[in-house]
Amino acid sequence: MITKFMAPEIIFGDHAIHQIGESFLRLGAQRILVVSDPGVKAAGWTEQAVNNLKETGLAHTLYEKVTTNPGTDQVINGAALYREEKCDAVLGVGGGSALDVAKAVAIIVSNGGAIEDYEGVDRIHSPLPPTIMVPTTAGSGSEVSQFSIIIDPKRKKKMTIVSKSLVPDIAIVDPFVLMTKDHLLTAATGLDAISHAIEAYVSVAATPLTDVHALNALKLAAANLRPSTASHTNLEAKRSMAMASMQAGLAFSNAILGAVHAMSHAIGGRYELPHGEINSILLPHVMEFNLIASPSRFAEIGDILGAAGSTENEMEKGRFGIRALRSLAGDIGAPKTLKEVGLNNPDFHKMAETALEDACMVTNPRDVTLQDVEALFLKAYE
Repeated sequence: MITKFMAPEIIFGDHAIHQIGESFLRLGAQRILVVSDPGVKAAGWTEQAVNNLKETGLAHTLYEKVTTNPGTDQVINGAALYREEKCDAVLGVGGGSALDVAKAVAIIVSNGGAIEDYEGVDRIHSPLPPTIMVPTTAGSGSEVSQFSIIIDPKRKKKMTIVSKSLVPDIAIVDPFVLMTKDHLLTAATGLDAISHAIEAYVSVAATPLTDVHALNALKLAAANLRPSTASHTNLEAKRSMAMASMQAGLAFSNAILGAVHAMSHAIGGRYELPHGEINSILLPHVMEFNLIASPSRFAEIGDILGAAGSTENEMEKGRFGIRALRSLAGDIGAPKTLKEVGLNNPDFHKMAETALEDACMVTNPRDVTLQDVEALFLKAYE
């Protein structure tokens, strides 16, 4: 079997954010489009990034209007600003939304057309400008992935764009940045990282290389998400969660994901709800559904979450893991149902149809029908 593994150059460590300017100099950039959002700017991280560019003599233009679930208009506006200001590189500073928009802007300015043209797998044909991604949350893994997720408001759909071209040139991961995040965001993004690790590990496209990253990410997150959520100053826990998020990103970027993310994208295209919270609600239900497709892999997940030595039965270990995840989510105050996060009058049939079209569904370990997805949505709703 021949496999591929895509990864950017990675700079990891406290205060690594100060490596941005020097990194762009190495890439030959001169004027950088900085893509960020109001929350990251308020926390001071956008300014730190911009100041570092200035210190190294690089010009910049700031686009900071990214929202929680970004749509095509933000990509259009960002690309227009890039061209107007004659930029030659892109920097994303923020959570997954800002990084996804930064990648999408890079697609448009180098390949033309509309972002809708690139939905799906491997539809990017021209090289992107130099890109550097700086995550400010421990969850999305977008800084190392070949994914960009953008909402098409006309179809009320989150488009999944997958291409090796989207793997950034450099990922700069600074755990110190995580200390400004509140406990709710820490919990939601941490559970997102866990869902990435688990879905990548049981994916039909998993490889020995993705397995190493997925399992270590799960170990780190299982041990550190509670203390990281409990204290925004626990730097040791932040370092572990930053590493967990990044490794989960490397895993899912190469093994892809599964039904959790396909269904989450279907919800996110229609409702303004937090991606990480939706994933954490869906995850145990999808794990229960997928368990029979890969008992040995779910047993290993159970072992990591505390089942080791408790039973020799793989199915029971898998069920233990599902219970342990529900306990973890409860301990950090995560919502339990879709109704709880404000999903009102949902059209499960339409969302199920959308989920089945998502690229992430292709690598789910168990075959999924329209009726299966509707039933999973309903279980997660009540």
